[in-house]
Order: sequence, then C-alpha cells, then structure tokens
Amino acid sequence: MRQLHRFHGGVHPPTNKTQSSETPIIASAMPSKLVIPLHQHVGNIARPVVSVGEHVLKGQVIGKADGRLSSAVHASTSGTIATIGYSKVAHPSGMDDLCVTLIPDGKDEWVANLGADYRELSHTDIRHRLRDAGVVGLGGAVFPSDMKLYGGKHQIKTLVLNGAECEPYITCDDRLMRERAAEILLGAEMMRDLLHAEEVVVGIEDNKPEALAAMQQAIVDGKHARMEAVAVPTVYPGGGAKQLIRVLTGIEVAAGVRSTEMGVQCFNVATAYSAYRAISYGEPMLSRVVTVTGNVERPQNYEVLLGTPVAELVAQAGLKSGTQGYIMGGPMMGFLLPSDQVGVVKATNCIIATAPTLFPAPAPTMPCIRCTRCAEVCPAELQPQELHWFAKAREFGKAQDYHLFDCIECGACSYVCPSNIPLVQYYRYAKSEIWARERDKTAADTARQRHEYRQFRLEREKQEKAEKLAQKERAALLAKQQADAAAATANTDEDAQARIQAAMARVQAQHDATQPRNTANLTPEQQAKIDEIEARRAHIQELAHPEADLDKHHEPPKE
Repeated sequence: MRQLHRFHGGVHPPTNKTQSSETPIIASAMPSKLVIPLHQHVGNIARPVVSVGEHVLKGQVIGKADGRLSSAVHASTSGTIATIGYSKVAHPSGMDDLCVTLIPDGKDEWVANLGADYRELSHTDIRHRLRDAGVVGLGGAVFPSDMKLYGGKHQIKTLVLNGAECEPYITCDDRLMRERAAEILLGAEMMRDLLHAEEVVVGIEDNKPEALAAMQQAIVDGKHARMEAVAVPTVYPGGGAKQLIRVLTGIEVAAGVRSTEMGVQCFNVATAYSAYRAISYGEPMLSRVVTVTGNVERPQNYEVLLGTPVAELVAQAGLKSGTQGYIMGGPMMGFLLPSDQVGVVKATNCIIATAPTLFPAPAPTMPCIRCTRCAEVCPAELQPQELHWFAKAREFGKAQDYHLFDCIECGACSYVCPSNIPLVQYYRYAKSEIWARERDKTAADTARQRHEYRQFRLEREKQEKAEKLAQKERAALLAKQQADAAAATANTDEDAQARIQAAMARVQAQHDATQPRNTANLTPEQQAKIDEIEARRAHIQELAHPEADLDKHHEPPKE
C-alpha cells in the first residue's frame, strides 16, 4: 500500500461531474468546416505546408514542426483547403492567430500511415514519430511530448500518470480511463521505456471509483509490472503536477526546479493514450475527448475533430436558451472564449455553456479584511493578499519578490475570498505587465545594441578609410623619395664624369705645359747628338732586359 502525503491548502468546490460522466464517449458529427490553428502547442508555430485550393487527406501534415521546440499539425479529415490566414482562436488574449480552414468532403479518407511496435524502434525514432504526429500534453500545458520524453542527465525513478482531473465539470479523462484503460497503460509502458523509469504510478481522485477500478483491472490483465493505480483525496487543485507528485511520492518540487531533477516525470493519461495510438497505429493527433456541459440539454463527452467550431459542437448537446458565452476548461482555471466560431484545439478538454443560473454575476468587490483565508488555501504557500496589494499598486518588483510567478492561477484564493476580490485577475494582470516590460526592455536592449554596433561599424569603416588613405600617402611619398634618390644619383654620376673630364683636361694641359721647348729648330749636329744619346739609352735598356732580347732571337722564322 503506497503511503500518501498532503500538499498545503486546497479547496472543495462542487464537482458538477455526474451530469456528463455517466454516458459513454461518442463521436461528434462532421462539422461544416474545420478551423485548425497552427499554434496549438508550446514553442514555435507550425509552418504551413499546404496551399489554398489543395485537396488533403485525413492525417496529412498541414503544418510542419519548425525548430527544436515545436509540433506538427494535421488535417483532421479529408477535404479542401479554403483559406490560410488569421482567425480568432481559443486563447485568453482573444487575439487572432494563423489558421488553416478546411472544408470536409465527407469521405474521411485517410492518408497512408503505418504503425509499429515501439520495442522494435530506437528511442530517437519514437521521439521523432511523436513529434511528427503532433503529440503534446493534453492536461492543459500542451508541451511537446517528444521533448518531455528525453531523460537527459537526470535519472527518472517514477513516471506519474495524472488521472486526478480535479477541476469541476470536466470528465473527459474519467471516461477515457473507464473505456480505454488498456491503451493508456500501453502508452505508459512505452513512456517508461523511453525514460528508463523504475515505476509507473497512476493518480486518480477517489471520486472516480469506476475509472480507478478500470485502471487497476487493466494493470492486472496486461501484467504490467511495477505499475499501480492509486486513489488520491479529492481536493482542488490536487490535479496540478506538483501537487500530485507531492501526494504520491512525498517529493516537494520547489519553485524554479523541474520535477525531472527530483527523479519524477508527469504526463496526463490522455497524453499516454495519444502517444500509444501515434506509434502503434501511426495515427497523428487529429481529435481529442471533450466534455460539453453547462447550459445544455445533454451533457456529454465527445470525440471531437480538432478545428471543429465550438458552436457546432455545443449544438449537438442541445444548447439551452439563456446561454451567455462559453468557458474553455473548468470554472476555476478556464477562460471565456472570444467567439463561438473558434475551433477546438489540443488544449480543449471542456466546453461549458454559461448562463446566469449556473454562473451568477459576481458580488460587488469589497476591501480586503486581512482574514488570511487565501493564504490558508494557496497550494503554492504564497501570500495572496500581499500580491494583491502589490499588483493593485503596480509595484511589480515587490510582487516578484513575493514569488508572483510561483502562482499557478488555480483560483483557490478567489474562491474563498469573503470580499469577492478577483485575486487571480490581479495576478494575471501583474504577470502580463511584467512580461510586457521585459519585452520592452529586451527590445530596447536590442535596439541599443544595434545602435552601438552601428556606431562601432561606422567608426571602424572611418578608421579603415583613414588607414587606406594614409597607406596611399605613404606609398606616394616613398615613390617620390625613390624618384628623387634616383635623380640625385644620376646627377651625381654626371657631375663625376664632368669632373673626370676636367681633370683629364688639366693633366693634358699640364703635360703640354711641361714639354721641352728647346727641341725645335735643331741643327744637324744637335740632332746627331740626340740620336746618339737615344741609341745608347736603347742599348742600356736591352742590356737591362736580356730575356726580351732572347725572345727576339728565338722568334720563329718567317715563311
């Protein structure tokens, strides 16, 4: 017997579940059109891969996953693409988003798809198939499941399947566990294998005895080892991931810490079912079970094609007069839809038709009386009254100091407030303002960085131009210096030649000046004496150089 634990706070609002939980799931009728948003998951919006006028088959990819954190979107049935553009979507902001409008042809003709035994596939291949099949968390977070199935560096000991379904009015998971327990557990086995988890624990609130019995019997029939279905106390918000982990394991997942760091990973039971169908049958996520309740004649759980307009879905349950609007989700954490023409998305677990008889107008808001009831029921152990004052005074920094972003917006504080203060609305307002300021700051930082980089680039280009100009000037100066040097060298050579010629002229002049001037007009007697002297001088030279004479006497005979 597993020991259970408690989490702080919690409330017990009327469940209002029996209206829709006592009849089986039925398929909704084929709608006249399907308005399929391309952003039905956390992360990047899917990239459209079809064109207007194109005929598509059921299960064909119409939006391809874009980036690491994204998920594919598919045609919910066969038909023709009518438009690709912005339309109202099921979101609290009420803003438009990119959608593909598909007109069904009534044939519901499938694209070719092949299933496989997950045991014969690699873990990487399984994750890629889940991504391509558009499998995301169906408990409300719509986080891509392939990303959550990476164990990473953390060893996962316990895989928790969330079947608590604590929010009033919602019964889609209850009926799913009653009718498709075996397939849910097969999906859990695959997830355990991917995470290398040691055990699987299914948490189901004790106000769902039929679902608990069905899951326990499926564990026995399927011979699933190290797997158990456990009844947990019915208390809101016991279906929150951190709260359910606390109850089942005793582990307190602190703010800012992921459960995987504590050795636990949590998935919704509907997510496990969809993952099993995607791998074993090759079925992408085209539909989900939706509870239609509230001001309708026949509250019911429907298997609804994604993109089905809310108005056409609710009409099948017999809409009563006096309906004022529609809530997607439960009355505690859900939100009013901006239009009844928005399409059902992967996050749509419940549609509640509102009426004054079911949801009377809130009583006038009174000043806070500091009763601390909100703090007593807060599952995150915050100080809601302080957060209220800081949000109201726009002191968002102090609100963050009091851990505003740890608030899970469960609405328990608003539910018990005797002054009827819409506390959660204040918290949402404060969060949105902080996010807006952070976006503005990020945009300003980016603009400043771009301006600084531009200034740096301009200065760099200016310096580069100056350096190039200086290089050109230096090259021109060097060329001039070389030319001047060459010219100077040439001039020096000419001057030297001129000086040499002048010197030679001076030598010649000196030589001419030193020539004897008494050899002119000689008498025959004087000339005869000179010849005699020259003959003696020649004879003396011959005697001084006998080898020359020898060479003379040994000259070869003339021919």
